[in-house]
Amino acid sequence: FSFLQERLRYMLALLLLLHGTDSFYVPGVAPINFHRNDPVEIKAVKLTSSRTQLPYEYYSLPFCQPTKITYKAENLGEVLRGDRIVNTPFQVSMNVEKKCEVLCNFPNKPVTLTVEQSKLIAERIREDYYVHLIADNLPVATRLEFYSNREEEDKKKEKDVQFEHGYRLGFMDGNKFYLHNHLSFILYYHREDVEEKQEPTYRVVRFEVIPQSIKLEDLKADEKSMCTLPEATGSAPQEIDPSKENQLLFTYSVHWEESDIKWASRWDTYLTMSDVQIHWFSIINSVVVVFFLSGILSMIIIRTLRKDIANYNKEDDIEDTMEESGWKLVHGDVFRPPQYPMILSSLLGSGIQLFCMILIVIFVAMLGMLSPSSRGALMTTACFLFMFMGVFGGFFAGRLYRTLKGHRWKKGAFCTATLYPGVVFGICFVLNCFIWGKHSSGAVPFHMWFGISLPLVYLGYYFGFRKQPYDNPVRTNQIPRQIPEQRWYMNKFVGILMAGILPFGAMFIELFFIFSAIWENQFYYLFGFLFLVFIILVVSCSQISIVMVYFQLCAEDYRWWWRTFLVSGGSAFYVLIYAIFYFVNKLDIVEFIPSLLYFGYTALMVLSFWLLTGTIGFYAAYMFVRKIYAAVKID
Repeated sequence: FSFLQERLRYMLALLLLLHGTDSFYVPGVAPINFHRNDPVEIKAVKLTSSRTQLPYEYYSLPFCQPTKITYKAENLGEVLRGDRIVNTPFQVSMNVEKKCEVLCNFPNKPVTLTVEQSKLIAERIREDYYVHLIADNLPVATRLEFYSNREEEDKKKEKDVQFEHGYRLGFMDGNKFYLHNHLSFILYYHREDVEEKQEPTYRVVRFEVIPQSIKLEDLKADEKSMCTLPEATGSAPQEIDPSKENQLLFTYSVHWEESDIKWASRWDTYLTMSDVQIHWFSIINSVVVVFFLSGILSMIIIRTLRKDIANYNKEDDIEDTMEESGWKLVHGDVFRPPQYPMILSSLLGSGIQLFCMILIVIFVAMLGMLSPSSRGALMTTACFLFMFMGVFGGFFAGRLYRTLKGHRWKKGAFCTATLYPGVVFGICFVLNCFIWGKHSSGAVPFHMWFGISLPLVYLGYYFGFRKQPYDNPVRTNQIPRQIPEQRWYMNKFVGILMAGILPFGAMFIELFFIFSAIWENQFYYLFGFLFLVFIILVVSCSQISIVMVYFQLCAEDYRWWWRTFLVSGGSAFYVLIYAIFYFVNKLDIVEFIPSLLYFGYTALMVLSFWLLTGTIGFYAAYMFVRKIYAAVKID
């Protein structure tokens, strides 16, 4: 496998060389070259906590402020994630060491926190908040070293290193709160190759921090804003007492180290995942499941169908054909339009919209165009794609609505454009009210919807409705036939439970990683795996749906339209169960608003997933039904 990877890398490198070297970097993230003494700007992104799920902006806490605060203009994805990128007063210059410097411009004059501010800081420390800074667009990380459980002899040699995003605001000891008021920045640079007499240039390739809590009395500051750090053993931490005013100094030091890491691979440390094996294991497991399913399916269905069709088409004995049984009996009713055709076609339109968006986003991300280094690119792309895919959603919905004998196309188009998005907006709006109430920075903007998506859905719907409807191979009788009493296992809910297991089983390991990325501020970047999982999901949903619809028609129940849509989305039910399990076991969220946020966003995910899988299953079943009825001769 590693040989394969090497070959792929080699081919990619060749391609990139042919394509000209400048085009290698994603737009907007070209490398910045620094000379010695050039300023390296350190900016703040936000404060986050996996316990509260509410991001706050950096200056919501009384940190030292620069003379002029300027916020970076954000893209949509950053706004949705709650990033508010802002400048900070840290003075860092390329390859210039700083032993210890006081941050706010008052040497010997400590910062005084009011009781209110002290309370707020203590509250945020208790809620486990992390501070996120960036230098040259690289997020800061805290190095965690631990011994892996190897043999005793190896212990001396090898420590396992993992990185945590951001640094902890402070820590608790018993009932006391301590603030990390001294930051030791460790920046790594890579020296670029230059001509002989030119000044050397450097690029930032890693940004680490060691946060420390040091008591005011132990930090000896002089008039020049310099300070001396105490010996590691003898210093006491800086306590924040929420019941009174507190005095402290904010200080920092800068240390530069040379590194062999090239600029192009500087994100690798943030993305190192130790569980690639798990992904391969899950993919192989899913592939085996799906092939097993396909094998059984093809054998059963093809053999049975062949037998059925051969029997139905034998015209030797008229007496035999009088006692037809099974799915041929309902040929005069199988294409009878269902109840509420407008709502059904609208939901399927939204499903198509989601399907196209997800497919394109995963594919583009798999090609590496949406790397985490271009912040918010994934969310921005997904939002815009969903808007523009409205054309396809509208087209399919309009065509299906016409096939189901619908006439009011304008109402249908309006329904398609507003039904699913309306529910999404409703949930988001309620959640936003709570987030704004908490003055958090993670609230969602709404205005783009009406400008882009609505007209596009109408456009698609108009063309879809004008197009020839799908041709059904058999005519529908005037009078609907009676449906015999169904067995218990033909119940909708039993169907949902049975149909959901396989697609969910094929993807639940990947689901764990996606949940960690969303709720625990991890980076998710394994889009190659995700693409494979998505393909497997599509195949397994289609197969399950065909099996279910075949059994249903054999039981002489021809009301398959809605049922196929509901049953194929069965795996969404398991995703919901899994989300509850994840909430209880993996997250330590205790308060009301964070829980509300978690379940609100989970509800959106489950709804979208149901639409997606339901749509895949519906179209698979529809094609299957048209195929089998086209194969029998009907007088």
